[in-house]
Amino acid sequence: MEQNRINGVLPVYKPEGWTSFDIVAKVRSITGIKKIGHGGTLDPMASGVLPLFIGKAAKACDIVPDNRKSYIAALRFGETSDTLDATGTVTLTSTKRVTEEELENVLHKFVGDLMQVPPMYSAIKVGGRRLYELAREGKTLDLPPRPVTVDSITLRSFDEKKQAAVIAVNCRKGTYIRALIRDIAEQLGTVGLMTDLERTYSGGFSLDECYTLAEITDAQNDRQLEELLLPTDKIFAVYDELTLGEKETWLYKNGVRLRAEQTGTEACGKTFRVYGADGSFLGLGKFYEDQFGTLKNFFDTQ
Repeated sequence: MEQNRINGVLPVYKPEGWTSFDIVAKVRSITGIKKIGHGGTLDPMASGVLPLFIGKAAKACDIVPDNRKSYIAALRFGETSDTLDATGTVTLTSTKRVTEEELENVLHKFVGDLMQVPPMYSAIKVGGRRLYELAREGKTLDLPPRPVTVDSITLRSFDEKKQAAVIAVNCRKGTYIRALIRDIAEQLGTVGLMTDLERTYSGGFSLDECYTLAEITDAQNDRQLEELLLPTDKIFAVYDELTLGEKETWLYKNGVRLRAEQTGTEACGKTFRVYGADGSFLGLGKFYEDQFGTLKNFFDTQ
């Protein structure tokens, strides 16, 4: 099997203790494929869904239309740390006791469009450097809040004696669960930190679709890696399909913009999944005024 022919999406279950880049590096080592991207950083202490984009599919990393994320997070009130989770150094404590009723009454305030200050220990770049790099040097920046969206928060359990809770969060890309816990605790008049995190959904993929590193290794050894990959066009299923004729396929692949009548549809502002005459997925296209052209290609250039 030629490794440069392998393209598609591989949903991986990231175990605790690995960085997202560790997973990418490991899968590169297992498969021998160099061109691999991932769909959203997970903290080393977190586990769960990490979509990998293999081969030409790596072009899709930053344009996945489904930006929803789901998490199960464990937290503890009464102390916080420099990392806002249990792996950091405790920086502040509080004797305030939180009741389950108080917690329930506050959670709804963190649903909707919010402004959130990201953690210093995050992969956001400032001045060309990751924030966590600056944080490890003991530097602290006055970070501006950023808009985030939380679709829902559900309290799964609360142990009042241990001041420990488990929450389920459905949110959008860019939301930091550690920062959300920090802000919930502040609203309750105390401090808190995250003690565990599992991502259960990301970019259209759920836990039951994920493969472990052991399963990926076995598939590679059995020459069945391609059977694990999901087609790239699956992640663009929200867009309408447009199939071109033979002549139009050739023109499209050579960068020629098509008239509306050549595409079989009317000029509009929508994005389309574009397929060639042979049924192969070519990429995403759209109308530029009254002419149809490429938005993102996923085929080998001529």
